[in-house]
Amino acid sequence: MMRKYDKIVRDRIPEVIEAAGQHAIYELVDHETALEGLKRKLSEELAEYLESGSLEELADLLEVMHGVAYHSGVSWQELEAVRLAKRAERGGFERGVRLLEVNE
Repeated sequence: MMRKYDKIVRDRIPEVIEAAGQHAIYELVDHETALEGLKRKLSEELAEYLESGSLEELADLLEVMHGVAYHSGVSWQELEAVRLAKRAERGGFERGVRLLEVNE
């Protein structure tokens, strides 16, 4: 039986498939194509996390974000620096603040 996917997967998935006695047909794509695929993967992983709420799915989301940064030409350190700067200016999300309205 043949199953078609046409999606970005983790780097070692072809090895895992081969180790299971199956044959994987895959290609290595350029950064632009990888980034497009990772954006779709991000949506897929977010849906899985929202459904399950599991730590595993949250970790998958983070791994996809690492891939998005890499294929965008941004290091994780650069991304973290921007995140920390925004956090210093506007805060994080730990307190659970829900904005209800703003009166002018």
